Amino acid sequence: MKIIIGGAGNVGRSIVDYLSQASNEIIVVDINKEKLDNIQKEFDVQTMLGSISHPGIQEKIGTKNANILIAVTDNDEVNLIACQVAHTLFQVPKKIARVESEYFLNPLWNTLYSDKNLPVDLVISPDIEIAKYILNLLEVPGTSAVFPLVDGELYLLGIKCLKNCPLLNTEVKEIKKYYNSHIIYIVRENKFFFARPYETIHIDDEIFILVEKDRIFDTLHDFGQSTKSTENLVIFGGNSISYYMASILEKDDTVANCKIIENDTKVAQDLAESLNDVQIIKGEMMSDVILDEAEIRNADISVAVTDNDKDNLLASMVAKKSGVHYTLSLINSRTFDNLIEETNENVIIERSQVTTSAMLQDLRKAKINNAYCLKRGMGEVWEVRIDKDSMNSGKTVDELDLPEKSKIGAIYREKEIIYPKINDVIEEGDILVVFVSPQAMTKTEEIFRI
Repeated sequence: MKIIIGGAGNVGRSIVDYLSQASNEIIVVDINKEKLDNIQKEFDVQTMLGSISHPGIQEKIGTKNANILIAVTDNDEVNLIACQVAHTLFQVPKKIARVESEYFLNPLWNTLYSDKNLPVDLVISPDIEIAKYILNLLEVPGTSAVFPLVDGELYLLGIKCLKNCPLLNTEVKEIKKYYNSHIIYIVRENKFFFARPYETIHIDDEIFILVEKDRIFDTLHDFGQSTKSTENLVIFGGNSISYYMASILEKDDTVANCKIIENDTKVAQDLAESLNDVQIIKGEMMSDVILDEAEIRNADISVAVTDNDKDNLLASMVAKKSGVHYTLSLINSRTFDNLIEETNENVIIERSQVTTSAMLQDLRKAKINNAYCLKRGMGEVWEVRIDKDSMNSGKTVDELDLPEKSKIGAIYREKEIIYPKINDVIEEGDILVVFVSPQAMTKTEEIFRI
């Protein structure tokens, strides 16, 4: 697949990071040579210096042969024009544009994005997607990952099994039988595998488990996770991510105090003017004086979302040493992984994982309602709909002939969650929750393409 990415900043780099793991031909365009050089050093991609919105640049990089154009510069207008050029002059099948302005995102203007107006197949706001992902984690503290499925009726949770987990050394089939917990993946020593019935849970395993919404907190309790409420929150970094989060949290009666630490005077002032019940603290986030003003010792959770990975990880380390129980750190690369150990209490959020999840529905060829990227190398989870014209309707799970590293974890049928056996029949209207490893991606796409 030939993919053109406009923008070599944090967002563009995160998309390259994910898509370069597959056999894609990727060309990155940016006006900043230094950013392009850094991307080319790290990834096997082509680069072009120039503006992605310029017809001459698109002609030079062979846009007419591209399958997808993804415009994610930090300029909304450039991204939208790039999609228009790709559509009108080069007939690119799929166009994705990053849009951050609330004016372009206003639902009143949804009709703007069409072939007759602005030909954009998908509008994404990476910062909002990251904020939503973090808010999901805050709703279920004690987890390393939270993925809502089938309109929030089912959740895929990541849980690190520490020494206090009551289910250590218990077989997966016993956990399923007595706790009604459906473990899908086990991550052990950086290796991923589907949970087999006779596999036992080891200390430090990270499990990915399907949980119905009304059993979330019971399941966390079963695995020894305490679920403390989020009354006091400190956010490191003032930007679109922290603004969106704070605007939601200030309406949440369960959150007593939310504070944002930001060093830039103008940014801090803008946040203070836009938010009503959130305290904005202007200053260096590593300063003892500023941390005391933020009352970091009384915080239940800290969230670090600056543009700098090292600052985010260091902020989480400082917060942890100050007594914060649950820390979240946004990162763009894994360069500084050794700074902090990832557990249920120290969660690392990869920008590439969240940003690319927002695009998977358009990147994949299957009929997908919703999809998420999982941990690096693990693959993806898809919600696949079975329409009336689907060749898969009427087949059993076994007859789908899914590749070995792909499986159906659940079926959502008429508001009921079914955990299928191989002889269960798939019906029209079903939504299948399908787990797909990178090695099984192409074949699984073909199975669910019709």
